[in-house]
Amino acid sequence: MSVLEPADSLMLAVAQVNPATLGAKAFCYRHSISFEETNVVGNVYFSRHVSWQGRCREMFLKAHAPGILDEIGCDLRLVTLRVSCEYFSELRAFDEVDIRMRLAFVRRHRIGLNFEYYVANRTPEQLAARGFQEIGCMRLRQDGLVPVDVPCELARALNDYAGSATEK
Repeated sequence: MSVLEPADSLMLAVAQVNPATLGAKAFCYRHSISFEETNVVGNVYFSRHVSWQGRCREMFLKAHAPGILDEIGCDLRLVTLRVSCEYFSELRAFDEVDIRMRLAFVRRHRIGLNFEYYVANRTPEQLAARGFQEIGCMRLRQDGLVPVDVPCELARALNDYAGSATEK
């Protein structure tokens, strides 16, 4: 079921980590961890997880909403308003991590994204972390940044990665 309304301006609102979204289709970005991303103890420094969320978002735009990249080159800004990450297990150099991104909500100019970090080279694959980002869509004007509705191209692309439409 589509969560887009006729005007393409509002979508389903769900909790940050909603079990209904966990079975939904996810955009997946695979990342190979290098020594550069580890600390002296040999595990991944905690802030790397947040940077991988950003990388996953960028790869999503490249693959599914390339017109948005052109708009970012002009006056569109996707501003991170809130970010979080829960850590469940350590990651180390040469781990292969699948970062899975799903849409949590779209509310006018705000987008919520859930992230899960699975270690793909462990059997069975292991959930290493879970994260969330809230992004604001803004346009650069003479008087500063002004909130704008989520662009239709982006809303349509994200709709494919939304959770269950049973909660509104």
